[in-house]
Amino acid sequence: MTRPQLTPPAGVLVAIDVAKARNEVLIEVPGSGRRRRLSVLNTRAEHDRLIAILSDLGQPVTCGFEATGNYHRPIAWRLLQAGFAVRLISSVALARTREALHNGWDKNDPKDAQVMLHMIRIGASQVYHDPLAAGINDVQELSKTHDAVSKAKTEVLHRILTHYLPLYFPEVDRFRHNSRSDWFFAFLDRFPTPASITALSKEAFIAAAWDVVGRKVAKAQLLGDIYETARSSIGLPVPPDAPAVSMLRLVIGEVRGLIQQRDAIEAMADALLTDSSDYKLLRRIPGIGPINALTILAEAGDLRRFGHHRQFLKFCGLDLATQQSGTFRGQTKLSKYGNARLRRTLWLAGQVAIRQRENGFRDKFERYIARDRHNADLRRKALTAITAKMARVVHAVVKRGDDYRPFVEGPVPGGRTPLS
Repeated sequence: MTRPQLTPPAGVLVAIDVAKARNEVLIEVPGSGRRRRLSVLNTRAEHDRLIAILSDLGQPVTCGFEATGNYHRPIAWRLLQAGFAVRLISSVALARTREALHNGWDKNDPKDAQVMLHMIRIGASQVYHDPLAAGINDVQELSKTHDAVSKAKTEVLHRILTHYLPLYFPEVDRFRHNSRSDWFFAFLDRFPTPASITALSKEAFIAAAWDVVGRKVAKAQLLGDIYETARSSIGLPVPPDAPAVSMLRLVIGEVRGLIQQRDAIEAMADALLTDSSDYKLLRRIPGIGPINALTILAEAGDLRRFGHHRQFLKFCGLDLATQQSGTFRGQTKLSKYGNARLRRTLWLAGQVAIRQRENGFRDKFERYIARDRHNADLRRKALTAITAKMARVVHAVVKRGDDYRPFVEGPVPGGRTPLS
């Protein structure tokens, strides 16, 4: 989470090439003809040694580094706590600056430190916002863990749908309505094959499965339909106690465990943010539920630090970019040079919003595709416009502290008949 920064004030400039085991440090002191080079191991003693060296210089210190996984977080936190200014350097900008300065694509740690020092000096860096210092570290960890658990659950679900069900019970897939419900997997765990269903009479099966499927509309009809489907299934006739069925139950247990973890994270996130005014404001926007609101707060932090919505759009990678040279002008597209998770979350929120009852997002989408509702390219552009609108609304609602209004309020007719 960063914002643009002008050229840093006069003082000591420090470039740190971060790595897992050790960091290459290049120090430039004003008035000194030579730069000091250090190798700093990622240990407490070595971090203390670096901070002591910088503190003994007796001048303002500006440190810059390129984000490297999560390896930069501990040393960045120590530098911030020591009172130094900390800057973040874009990986893309660093690579292109390195090629421009050295006229080549080769890279190494000392060369990267030299290029970073140059970028800090000319102001081509951004202020580093530490999640722990900003108070959003817990929110970020919940968001990232939820995303990891959801992806793992989707992977296991696809394994069930593309391997196990086609072998043993292909027809049962039509009864699965969404991927969030646990009842379908609880049912498969109890009745993994058609033989485990048809071994009972229809009445006995309905009684045995009644509590397994949970609350359903026309539950007796649903279970009766499943029973008749099992009787005509083309699944392989394996016995219920076969090792293959045990493997199916093992995978079903895995996906059910992931669903329980996902639900626990969602409950924890809702409890953590229940007193947050920003969270409450975001939840009132169509399409933004608990997880979308959690992700926005985790990835963007305090939205008020963006002075204008265009800055937030650029942070999300939703700003427009055009390649132009001389008389040539290329197609205008999204830059996508921003936070991909945040951009994806806003796109998903827009998808949900246009399917809800009347609101500003749905109205804009309908007006956008009115001239050709079946044009796939036009619908894609409309969804992109809705995503950008979602970003603008999110920024405005949090920055102003006002509730979302579905439509802009216009003048209300008085009901009188005109004189002429």
